[in-house]
Amino acid sequence: MSLDATVHDVVVVGGGNAALCAAISAAQQGSKVLLLERAPFEHRGGNSTYTDGKVRFAYEGLDDILALSHDLTPDEVATSDFGSYTESDFFDDMARITQHRTDPDLCEILVRQSNSVMRWLKDNGVKFMPNYGRQAYKSNGRFTFWGGAPLATYGGGPGLVEALYKAAEDQGVTVVYEAWVRDLIHDVHGVTGVVARIGGAMLRIRARAVILACGGFEANAEWRTKYLGKGWDMAKVRGTKYNTGDGLAMALRIGAQPYGHWSGCHAVGWERYATDFGDPDLTPHFQRHSYTFSIMVNGNGERFLDEGADIRNFTYAKYGHLILEQPGQFAWQIYDDKVTHLLLDEYRTRHVTRVKADTLEELVQKLDDVDPDQCLRTIQDFNAAVDPDVPFDPNVKDGKRTRGLPIPKSNWALPLDTPPFHAYAITCGVTFTFGGLRITTDGQVVDTNHEPIAGLYAAGEMVGGIFYFNYPGASGLTSGAVFGRLAGQSAGLTARAAHRAAQAGQGQAADPRGGDAHAQ
Repeated sequence: MSLDATVHDVVVVGGGNAALCAAISAAQQGSKVLLLERAPFEHRGGNSTYTDGKVRFAYEGLDDILALSHDLTPDEVATSDFGSYTESDFFDDMARITQHRTDPDLCEILVRQSNSVMRWLKDNGVKFMPNYGRQAYKSNGRFTFWGGAPLATYGGGPGLVEALYKAAEDQGVTVVYEAWVRDLIHDVHGVTGVVARIGGAMLRIRARAVILACGGFEANAEWRTKYLGKGWDMAKVRGTKYNTGDGLAMALRIGAQPYGHWSGCHAVGWERYATDFGDPDLTPHFQRHSYTFSIMVNGNGERFLDEGADIRNFTYAKYGHLILEQPGQFAWQIYDDKVTHLLLDEYRTRHVTRVKADTLEELVQKLDDVDPDQCLRTIQDFNAAVDPDVPFDPNVKDGKRTRGLPIPKSNWALPLDTPPFHAYAITCGVTFTFGGLRITTDGQVVDTNHEPIAGLYAAGEMVGGIFYFNYPGASGLTSGAVFGRLAGQSAGLTARAAHRAAQAGQGQAADPRGGDAHAQ
């Protein structure tokens, strides 16, 4: 039977973490679910494929970790300090990082359901492991975890996507690839389907509920310039090239209410000469997230931010903005040999723009497009300003800072005095946009008249109002899973009610809410 010959219970638009969680959740409500993924099979998974699989969630201690990661050996347990990350901690971080703008209702859902959604993911075949080396450094024979994200999925983002597709298929979800959804079918009664280009034809696919989970607009250079501002067309895109804002556009066309920080996004320091869009084979090598142990200089040879303002999880998603504002939209991270053992693995691949020298005088001459004389003065001034009396500790905000500089380094300030010296060229990489749609606490999209749109739900990057200015690292996948599961539950209940109404003779085969649906 062709896709447009029947009324589907739930249609999910998208193919990443949020969409898959929505599809699985709706299927668990007894719905027949159709998932339409714009990308071909080999590029499925949206931005989720390009993540390293870190997840932020509230947990009380070791028992929560063991419940999610059964493969820990007794030796790993004995040498690991997972600490705790309570709901209160999570709330505090969300408030602080978003400058108290996060929507309180949506934030409460995110935080309070973060632990349960982890267990739900595990029950649906997702495997987790402690994030050694990226969220914990070994000190005095023990790993101390920091930052509220002690676990990551096996296989990173690709492993997460693979596990969720298997779970969806096990639940009977029908997946169609290269299905580009272009519009919503709707009338005064609400949304009753989608219009999609599949196999060279435009199909009108009817549904009792539609879930939009097809990402933000980070891969759309025009929209980035329109909403994020001047220069954002120059940013590299870390993830999928298919997140061009189509879902947002079609929702706005029928009166959905834009919500959240439309001029904000998640953007990081990224390999200067990275590909324009994400490449599954290369993208993991382009991350440059060990900057807390560096100093960063721009083309003028000057520092322009506090590299040690906070732990990486709470600064990396906003520092891409500052890099983009520098002359030429680039910077260099500079390290000495004392900290090279702390650098993440991607610094050691061949996909880096890196220079090395035995003296600082030699190093600054090798930094392309940088004023060498000013850069050397910057390094010398930095070295002289480091407080020598505070011990260095990479696992905590150690208070080892500079004194008297216009731009301080507040933690992890070590003088650059141990050769060889290394420097890495970076630019801005945009991950996802913060602006989205307003939803209810049931995941239903709200219109500009502040009324829910019947039959329409949203999840993932399309939900506005959660992140502003910045975000706590690793909370993106958590948000996608939480609101995906929520949207799936709600859409499944809607579909079940509409199905019962149709069976009772109260619906119409052409439109489960009555009336003649049409795309506008």
